[in-house]
Amino acid sequence: MSFPERVFSGVQPTGSLTLGNYLGAIRRFADYQDKYECLYCVVDMHAITMWQDPKELHANTLGVTAAYLAAGLDPAKNIIFNQSQVAAHAEMAWIFNCVTRIGWLNRMTQFKEKAGKNRENASAGLYVYPSLMAADILVYKATQVPVGDDQKQHLELARDIAQKFNHDFADAIRTRTNAEEFFPQPEPLIDGPAMRVMSLRDGTKKMSKSDPSDNSRINMDDDADTIAQKIRKAKTDPEPLPGEEEGFEGRPEALNLVGIYAALAQEPKLAVVDRFAGAQFSEFKKDLTELAVTTLAPVSNELRRLKADPGHLEQVLKAGSERAAALADPIIHDTKAIVGFVGSA
Repeated sequence: MSFPERVFSGVQPTGSLTLGNYLGAIRRFADYQDKYECLYCVVDMHAITMWQDPKELHANTLGVTAAYLAAGLDPAKNIIFNQSQVAAHAEMAWIFNCVTRIGWLNRMTQFKEKAGKNRENASAGLYVYPSLMAADILVYKATQVPVGDDQKQHLELARDIAQKFNHDFADAIRTRTNAEEFFPQPEPLIDGPAMRVMSLRDGTKKMSKSDPSDNSRINMDDDADTIAQKIRKAKTDPEPLPGEEEGFEGRPEALNLVGIYAALAQEPKLAVVDRFAGAQFSEFKKDLTELAVTTLAPVSNELRRLKADPGHLEQVLKAGSERAAALADPIIHDTKAIVGFVGSA
C-alpha cells in the first residue's frame, strides 16, 4: 500500500553543533519544508544513552532548536519538537525492542564504536538505541529520512523492523485496518551528494562536536573572527592545489577544505578544483574564509540571538510536541491494539 509522504529527522543535543551538522543535515532541512510534511526532532532521549550533565542537556536541547530556526526552518511549516515530550516514542520503542532480534543489534557498528573496549559498562540504552530510532521514524509512519553515511545501517534496521512487524501481525493488521501493511518501509532522502565534513586538524576524521580541540571544527555559533582564525589554522600541506580530483589522493586535508568551499558555495567540487588549480593554500584560505564568513555569519548571529531567548525556544518545542503527539497518538494506539494490549480497542 502507499503511505502519504512524510519526512522525519533528528539531531542529538550533545555539545555545540558544527559546520558538519549544518552542511550535512540542517541546511538541507529548510529545502524540504515546501515539498513535504516534515518533523524535525531534538532527540534528547538518544542523548542520554551516554551520561549527560542535566543542565548541559537542557541548554543543548534549546541550542539545537535555535539552530533549526536559525537555519531557516519555519515552525509553522514544520513540526519542531523534542523527543521526550512525546510519550509515544518510548512506548513504540519498547514494542520494537520485542520485535528486533538480538542478532540484528549485534551487527550495529555504531554501538561497537561508541561502547569501545569497555562494552560491558555501556548502557542498555546504547545497545537498543537503533530500536528507539526506528520508533522515532515509524511512530509517525514517516516515509523518508535524510541520513548520513553513519546512519544508513540504522535506517536499514528500521526497514527490517517495519517488515517484521507487518509480517508477524499480518492478520491483526488486516482486521484492524483492512490493509496488508501497517508501517511503511522508510527510504533514505538523498538530495545530491552527501556532505561529510572532516576535522580541520585531521582530514581522515569526521568533524565532531566531541573532539577535545575546538580548532578541529567550526561551531555554528562561532563569530566571524573565530571562523576566520580556525580556517587560517586549518591543517594543510605544502603543495599547491591540484588541477584534477585524482591529485587529492593522500591529501585528505586539502580535499576537505575544497569540499567545504564547494558545499558553502553550493557548486560542484570539480568547479572549485578548476578555479583554484595551482593556487597556494594561503591564497585559497583567504577566499574560503571570505565565503565562510559571508555564508555562516548571518546564521551564527541569528543562532546567538535565539539562544538568548530560552522562553521562546521552549514555547516552540511545546507547540511542536503537541502537534507531533497528535500525529503519533493514534498510530501508537492502533499499534497496541494490533499487538493485543487490553484497553487499545
